[in-house]
Amino acid sequence: MGQLNLVDVRKRFETFEVIKGVRLEVRDGEFVVFVGPSGCGKSTLLRMIAGLEEITSGDLLIDGKRVNDLPPVRRGIAMVFQSYALYPHMTVFENIAFPLRVEGMAEETIAERVNHAARILHLDQRLQQRPGALSGGQRQRVAIGRAIVRQPKIFLFDEPLSNLDAALRGDMRIELAKLHRQLRATMIYVTHDQIEAMTMADRIVVLNAGEISQIGAPLELYHKPANLFVAGFIGNPRMNTIPVTCRGVSEGGVEVEYRGQRLLVPVRPHAAVEGQAMTLGVRPEDVGTGEGDLRLDLVPTVIERLGAQTVAYASIGGGEENFCAMLPGAAAVKVGEPMRATIRAADCHLFDSAGQAFERRVELTAIDPKLFTAA
Repeated sequence: MGQLNLVDVRKRFETFEVIKGVRLEVRDGEFVVFVGPSGCGKSTLLRMIAGLEEITSGDLLIDGKRVNDLPPVRRGIAMVFQSYALYPHMTVFENIAFPLRVEGMAEETIAERVNHAARILHLDQRLQQRPGALSGGQRQRVAIGRAIVRQPKIFLFDEPLSNLDAALRGDMRIELAKLHRQLRATMIYVTHDQIEAMTMADRIVVLNAGEISQIGAPLELYHKPANLFVAGFIGNPRMNTIPVTCRGVSEGGVEVEYRGQRLLVPVRPHAAVEGQAMTLGVRPEDVGTGEGDLRLDLVPTVIERLGAQTVAYASIGGGEENFCAMLPGAAAVKVGEPMRATIRAADCHLFDSAGQAFERRVELTAIDPKLFTAA
């Protein structure tokens, strides 16, 4: 078992509160990823789970048992850090075996566990080499192997891929996803990279300033962000936001205005008031150049040709708002030449003056509903 519960967990450094009443349940065998900007508290929260940071108040339970006062070694967890922290004078075998030797385990058991972990991580041909002879990805796998041999209830990963180059990060994301399926273990993973979160997680926990902004499956957060912060953080390139004014509410949704153009956004209004300032959101991939319900005249300042896609960046509203359109690869757009971008109302998100999202009426019929829930 590897079930984790955080009950109103808080962390203060003197008078400054870093973690502000977090409540979270991680199910046995689940892969949960903490994401958020630097300073949001994700690594601090992970260290509190590991026992490396004291909990100021609240309860931390593993398999129903309160572990606030237990030392890290007795919590049934294993942590993989950003730094590999390998012993350069030891072989791969000895590095992986080190925590078992500290526990005083029998040599036969140590050999069995190390060899098993090495086979899983494709390190069985490297056991007699030292870390200096390994690539960055292989060193990270040794660090993961050191966690596997402890057979923990919960694996904790603190930005383990941030020291690797882009190609290696992609490879290691695949390896970690496979490892999770193979071990069927509970894993909690911290990253600032939302691509890592979207590709590996059963559920994502989006943190902002020590609080949870939203918890959900990757596609749930992408298609149904709860607020402007999540909408801007999940998705690459980030969601475009346009300042609009509410002009009315009807059964069909909320009517908004932008520079003389009116648009009926199909959402369920919870606090829409005529004249209220709101924010319209649209994903770059939902911006077109054909027919649409809202038209924007743009002058691209930067264009990225990515092969299958062309990404055009421009400014609207006198230059104060950045706008991004993700177009087909052969789109006939050029830097400095005016273009007309179009948006369909059905593709839009709408946020109130406090940044909270209105529930979308649009049924995402092309997407399996099961993808909006954790596996």
